[in-house]
Amino acid sequence: MKTAAILAIILMLTFAGSVFAQTQTPQVDAREKNQQERIKEGVKSGELTGGETRRLEAEQGKIKADEMNAKADGKVTPAERRHIKREQNRASRHIYKKKHNARERGN
Repeated sequence: MKTAAILAIILMLTFAGSVFAQTQTPQVDAREKNQQERIKEGVKSGELTGGETRRLEAEQGKIKADEMNAKADGKVTPAERRHIKREQNRASRHIYKKKHNARERGN
C-alpha cells in the first residue's frame, strides 16, 4: 500500500514538472531583459529620442503580450516560440537602427 502511494506521488510530481516546463521561456526572457537594457542605455546616452523610446517600448510590450498569450494554454509550441523569436529579432534590429541614426535627444 505504501509503495502504491509513493508511486502515485512520484507520478503526480513528474506530470506537474513536465507541465511547468512547457511554459518556461528562458531564452525569450533573457533576450527581453537584454533588449530592455539596450533601450535603457540608449535613453541614458541620448541616442534615443522620446518618440523612438516610446515606439521601442511599445514593441517590447507587444512581444511580452504575445509571450503571455502563448503561455495561456499551458504549452508554448515550437511555432509560438519561432514567432516570438522572429519578433525579438525584428525588435533587436529596430533598437540598433534607432540607436545609430543621426537623431539625438535634445539636451
